[in-house]
Amino acid sequence: MTESPTAPSDAPAGASTGSGAYAAAGVSIEAADRAIDLMKGWVEKSRRPEVIGGLGGFAGLFDASALTRYERPLLATSTDGVGTKVAIAQLMDKHDTIGFDLVGMVVDDLVVCGAEPLFMTDYIACGRVVPERIAAIVKGIAEACVVAGCALIGGETAEHPGLLDPDDYDVAGATTGVVEASKLLGPGRVRPGDVVIAMEASGLHSNGYSLVRHVLLGSPDAGGAGWTVDREVEEFGRTLGEELLEPTRIYAKACLDLAERTETHAMSHVTGGGLAANLERVLPEELSVRIDRSTWTPQPVFDVVRRVGQVPQADLEATLNCGVGMVSLTAPESVDTAIALLAGHGIRAWVAGEARRDDRDGGRVLLEGQHPGW
Repeated sequence: MTESPTAPSDAPAGASTGSGAYAAAGVSIEAADRAIDLMKGWVEKSRRPEVIGGLGGFAGLFDASALTRYERPLLATSTDGVGTKVAIAQLMDKHDTIGFDLVGMVVDDLVVCGAEPLFMTDYIACGRVVPERIAAIVKGIAEACVVAGCALIGGETAEHPGLLDPDDYDVAGATTGVVEASKLLGPGRVRPGDVVIAMEASGLHSNGYSLVRHVLLGSPDAGGAGWTVDREVEEFGRTLGEELLEPTRIYAKACLDLAERTETHAMSHVTGGGLAANLERVLPEELSVRIDRSTWTPQPVFDVVRRVGQVPQADLEATLNCGVGMVSLTAPESVDTAIALLAGHGIRAWVAGEARRDDRDGGRVLLEGQHPGW
């Protein structure tokens, strides 16, 4: 497994760990080595039997002979970051959950086609390596990999003094998975009468934070509420910062179970763009879906952003998940089994709509009705 938080990407190969010139330029080899020591235990927790080797190599190794059980294995890959949610982690000086968000973003994109996530790599860019901070980020990544069932087999932490402020950082990651070709999910499988099963989000997840930060944390002069992350918010029952850092829910294992044990034809991860736009990505051109908002009440954070920022509902729904983090298109005869199965994974789910043949609005998702209390 590679994990080399030793230098910026232009670092000379074999640079001496005692390089005074490098330290003078703002790069600490010693801090990087300390970060590796702190993260080793967390990385090991995410290990799968197929992983070969450990920390320190130039490449992460995964035994692909496990794929021989597939008749026609299709490799799937996904890459993402967590956007400006990192700004909240930095304001809170709490860094052990942002990695959980990172894994959620990539594995739940991957799983919608029916692919099992096998392994993941991460990339952390920072202005200064603070070993405890880097280890906390990797801790969150590794813990989420355990939840998703994938291994953390590679990573890089790059120190970029002069490009990033000392306490600034950003994270990104990529995951690779596999699906049997005959079990690939997607628009080609969706049929008229398929039911939309909505799966509850844990909160904002990791999308739309530019809007949320502007509305709640922005200065009044700029049209914001001027709140601070330590503000106690009655609707949340905790501070604003704690609410905004709520980790992204990971649906991977539940969705794989859904694909295996029910007649589910497609799934959609609700991220940037909201429910309608993301569901349209897995909808064939001849079908439309009508979603009934009255079937659920979004968590209070969505209503607070709407009311405090006077954000039109259409804009809110085009930016945030509004309480639905994942949806499936499932055959009617499998709906009861699917909802019970998801409950067994700790995920509240409900019927939110239905696919139907539509010559006029084919390929579109229409939101109708209103959420209770809105």
